[in-house]
Amino acid sequence: MINKPAIAIDLGGTKIKIGLVQGNTILAGTAIDAHSGNGLQERLPFVAAAIQALLAQQNLTVTDIAGVGMAVPGIVDSVQKRILSIDKKFGDAPGIDFESWCTNALGLTLAIENDARTALIGEWKFGKAKAVDNVVLITLGTGVGSSAVIEGKLLRGKHFTAGILGGHSVINYKGTVCNCGNTGCVETEAATWSIGAKVKAHPAFAASTLANECLIDFESIFRLANEEDFLAKQMRDESLDVWAACAINLIHAYDPEMVLVSGGIMASSSYIIPYLQQKTDAHAWTPWGKVKIESASYPDAAALLGAGYLVTNE
Repeated sequence: MINKPAIAIDLGGTKIKIGLVQGNTILAGTAIDAHSGNGLQERLPFVAAAIQALLAQQNLTVTDIAGVGMAVPGIVDSVQKRILSIDKKFGDAPGIDFESWCTNALGLTLAIENDARTALIGEWKFGKAKAVDNVVLITLGTGVGSSAVIEGKLLRGKHFTAGILGGHSVINYKGTVCNCGNTGCVETEAATWSIGAKVKAHPAFAASTLANECLIDFESIFRLANEEDFLAKQMRDESLDVWAACAINLIHAYDPEMVLVSGGIMASSSYIIPYLQQKTDAHAWTPWGKVKIESASYPDAAALLGAGYLVTNE
């Protein structure tokens, strides 16, 4: 174990978060706009500058840092330290040599991993899943991510896809085509990127107060459902059923003791968690007992904590 702090980077589609991480603590942090539609290569100098500025604010230099951990919303070869595939964001990322960039721009070593895995590491080492050897994480955000720890081991798989494609499990084989090329994925049925089109295509949309919203997302859906808007209630409940089906699929696949739910949508966790618990209790085939459904301890910070952990412990 290395006692020095690490620099952790979380590549979000809207913001790139950067943290100075030590154990379960983010000592300092910053963020820059992602401009993810323009690719990542042009943002890397700004990432390096933000890191240098963060270190200067803390009166540190790179010699005080253990290394850099990067959390990526895609399929990541954590051995060769490459992004193999990424969906719609940072389209040039698979062609970037991140290890060389990290060495040349910062003089530091690099650990890189899928963001749902780093989020689960953060929860497994420091949050509600601490000391739990069998746990699954679902992230509900722009997309739907997942990851799994089984028998005390983080699942990666031969081709680095094990555990992370829960959002691309098929729950409606007659559904619409997903960004991944499959049909009827969890993400096509209930993710932030897809829900707006689904709502607008509904015959009752014009009569709903959702038609007055500048942005149709799960914040507006849950808010207007609480105000008894009929379409918002329908979209909320259908989405909850989609996420419950996803959770049940993951329970059947990985046999966890606990399912953690994270992501921006969890501002409505007081409604989401009891609903998912009820559905999984009723429909998951677990003769040994019931899987605990819990909100993540660090819904905004787990990926940074996990990325920092990879630098100092692997």
